[in-house]
Amino acid sequence: MNPDAPFDLIVHGATGFTGRLIAEHLLARHGADSSIRWGMSGRSADKLATVRDEIGAPESLPLIIADAADPASLDAMVRQTKAVITTVGPYQLYGEPLVAACAAAGTDYLDLAGEPLWMAAMIEKHDAAAKASGARILFSCGFDSIPFELGVFHVQSLARRLLGASAPRVAGRVRDMKGGLSGGTAASGRATMAAIQANPGLLATMFDPFALTPGFKGAEQPRGDKPRHDDLIGEDVGPFMMAAINTKNVHRSNLLQGLPYGADFQYDEMAIVQPGVQTEFPSLSAEDAPAPGEGPSREERETGYYDLLFVAVAADGRQVRGSVHGDRDPGYASTSKLIAETALCLIEAPDVAGGIWVPGAALGQRLVDRLSSHAGLTFRDETAG
Repeated sequence: MNPDAPFDLIVHGATGFTGRLIAEHLLARHGADSSIRWGMSGRSADKLATVRDEIGAPESLPLIIADAADPASLDAMVRQTKAVITTVGPYQLYGEPLVAACAAAGTDYLDLAGEPLWMAAMIEKHDAAAKASGARILFSCGFDSIPFELGVFHVQSLARRLLGASAPRVAGRVRDMKGGLSGGTAASGRATMAAIQANPGLLATMFDPFALTPGFKGAEQPRGDKPRHDDLIGEDVGPFMMAAINTKNVHRSNLLQGLPYGADFQYDEMAIVQPGVQTEFPSLSAEDAPAPGEGPSREERETGYYDLLFVAVAADGRQVRGSVHGDRDPGYASTSKLIAETALCLIEAPDVAGGIWVPGAALGQRLVDRLSSHAGLTFRDETAG
C-alpha cells in the first residue's frame, strides 16, 4: 500500500455496469466523508463525467483516465492511490497489466475475477513482486468467492467453539437464490472456454481443486459434478456452476492462513435441488445471457438475495451448521457492496503483508464484521436449528 498516495481508492472501470454500482455505493457511504479520498477511472473522460453526473456525485469527484492498452496510464494511476478496484474484464484479456503495475508500485489491487486459469498464472508471475513491494492483491472479491470463503471461515469458527477443533470436512450448499450472473462473469466464462479450446491442456488446471495452491496438494476431494441425494442434509443436490472457482479459493484460503482447517481438509459445493427454486445460473452461451455493461433493473437487484448453508463435520461425525445470507442479487448489487467494503477494510489493515491473497484469508473476522455491518451479509449459527 502507498501510505502517502493522494487517493485512498480508485474505481477503475466505473463506466461499466458493476463499476457504476460500486461508485454509487461509495457515494452513498462516503459521499461527503473527506476521510475517504476516492475517484473514478476509465478510458473516456466524457463517459466518466456522465456517470458522475448520473449518480449524483459532486463535480469535485476526481476522474482519472487509464487504459489497459496504455501501460504508462496504468502506472500513473496506481502511483496516485493506496488501492484500486477494477471491474475491467475478462481479466484474462485485460487484467494483467494492472496487476503488474500494482505489484511493482506497492499499490493494493482488488477485482472480481472468477477465472482460475488466469489467477493461477498471475500467482506464478506476480506473487513474489507483490510480496517485495508490499502490494496486497485480492482476487475474487464478489459473489465468487467471498460468501463461500467466509462461509467456510464462519462455520470453522463455530466448529472450534462448539466442537473444540476445526472440522476436516465442510459441505457448502446453495439453498436458495434469486438473481443471476453479471455480463462480465458470462464474458469471463466464455473467454475461459475459448482458452481451453485453444489449449486443452488447461483442463487439468480447471479440474484441480488445488490449482491455486502452488506447492501444496491436499486430500482427494468429494465430487460435485453429478446430481445425487445428499445424506448429510437429507436433500437432493446438483452441480453448482461457481463451485469450480469457489472450491479453489477456499483451499487457497486454508493454505494462506497456515492450514487451520488441516492439511487433509475436504470441501465441496453443490446446490440443493428444489422445484421452483433457482439455484443455478443460466448457460454462459445462452442467447439471452447478459452482455458486459448490461444488467437487471434496480428493482430486480434489490429484490434478489442468496442463502448459503455450510455444514462442518468432525472426524467423529458431529456437526455444526452455519449460514450466510445476502440481501441483494448476487451478480450485481451484492457483489458491488462486497468489493467496495472489502477495499475499505483492506485500506484500514496495514498489518496485512504484501502478496496475492483471497479476501477472507487476508482480513478474517474483520471482513466478516464489516460486511455484516455495511454489505448486507448475515452470518448465522444454525447448529441447533
